[in-house]
Amino acid sequence: MTTQEEETILITGYARLPSTITAYKLYEVVGVAVEVKPKDGEIVDVDCSLVPDITRKIIRKAVVGYKLSDGIDPLTERIERRYCGSAREAVVAAFRSIYEKWVAYRQGRCLEQREDRA
Repeated sequence: MTTQEEETILITGYARLPSTITAYKLYEVVGVAVEVKPKDGEIVDVDCSLVPDITRKIIRKAVVGYKLSDGIDPLTERIERRYCGSAREAVVAAFRSIYEKWVAYRQGRCLEQREDRA
């Protein structure tokens, strides 16, 4: 780490899981947290509340390095291409919420703590 390392921010997004999957019984919602560079929204790290490690690993591979400044659609396409699990729609909805919060942050305002529901 250099002394001039760019400061990052943490943004979270949540979305309701399908009631027909096991994760719903545990959590009801999926939580996604991303560490991003505020200037261009580059995703530096990500974690989510989905239980299997491999699920978090695939999501991480799909999104780390992506710049939110490139828009949300290419990011959701990456996720949909790599993750074919039952919680996919909820994960995408959580990332859409994260994107909206990043845009609001860039505009100098914060979004209220309302979360999109899949």
